Amino acid sequence: MKKKFNLFEADVFYTILAIIIGFIIGAIFLVIAGISPAVAYGKLFSSVFSKPKYLIWTLIYASPVIFTGLSVAFSFRTGVFNIGAEGQYIVGSLTACVLGILLKMPPVLHAVVCILGAALAGALWSFIVGLMKVKRGIHEVLSFIMFNWIAFYLSNYVVNLEIIHKEGGGEATKDVAASARILFPQAIIKLTDCSAANIGFILAVAAAIAMWIIIEKTTLGFRLKAVGFNRNAAEYAGINADASILTALSISGALAGIGGAVQILGMGGRLSQLAAQEGFGFEGITVALVGSSSPIGCIFSGIFYGAMKYGGSKLTMVKAPSEVINIIMGCVIIFIAISHVFKALFNRFSRKGAK
Repeated sequence: MKKKFNLFEADVFYTILAIIIGFIIGAIFLVIAGISPAVAYGKLFSSVFSKPKYLIWTLIYASPVIFTGLSVAFSFRTGVFNIGAEGQYIVGSLTACVLGILLKMPPVLHAVVCILGAALAGALWSFIVGLMKVKRGIHEVLSFIMFNWIAFYLSNYVVNLEIIHKEGGGEATKDVAASARILFPQAIIKLTDCSAANIGFILAVAAAIAMWIIIEKTTLGFRLKAVGFNRNAAEYAGINADASILTALSISGALAGIGGAVQILGMGGRLSQLAAQEGFGFEGITVALVGSSSPIGCIFSGIFYGAMKYGGSKLTMVKAPSEVINIIMGCVIIFIAISHVFKALFNRFSRKGAK
């Protein structure tokens, strides 16, 4: 017998509810600050939807966080917690930048090599943590936090190497070669009136579809999910749990590394010395949670987050603090995290109504 659809059991319902509550709480803080929520939110939405150029910028902002969101979501689905997407993102962007500066290759091929190098760097960075987990029992959360900082200082060290550092001062690297960029052709850039229009979003959507196929339609995905659900049962069934953990973490790290490459080769063009963690990996946790750890859900949650980041940067034009975006997103995460409470309440009321 086919199970009847229940709106109050669907994750998307609670995600939308959490977003609405987040905007309401954000409006309360705006009122306290003496700012009209209608004016602030009007500017937020017009900064995203009023011109095609703004939509392109939204997708540009969304691309790297979709990749880090996929990284975190993939690890969630396979039973490990990748809080190290930030470090993997950094080594990915660093590798893509170095290869983009030092290598002399034809266009397209150069970009492909940079992206593959970034994926390999992110995968290796995550694999080392996985190896420490399966061989020595070191918890991945602790290792990932330390590796985030190692990546941070490694990046700043490489940025200041003479062969990489920008000539004539400035705390940044040289520009990557034009052959390594993933920008759209000039005709499309002129048409969209967006100087940073690139194929990053297309790559992110392709990666999300690939991850969905791997997780839902392949034997590899079944093994990884089985270990995530119950390691002991998976091992009893003959699945190599240690190998599955290493595979899951490597794929997760590769995704975050590609996110770093997309940002550098698409929007950035160079790597600056970091004064603090950039936050793309941690934003990926938000994207994964809002997307219910679904690869396809990460596309839509990444677009939402990209719109909030880009639109939020324009709030200062109406004298509204851009930090309200962080308040809204924080509230969204809190209410998604406690969605089981709402589910229990809705189920209780629905049972009472049925009586």
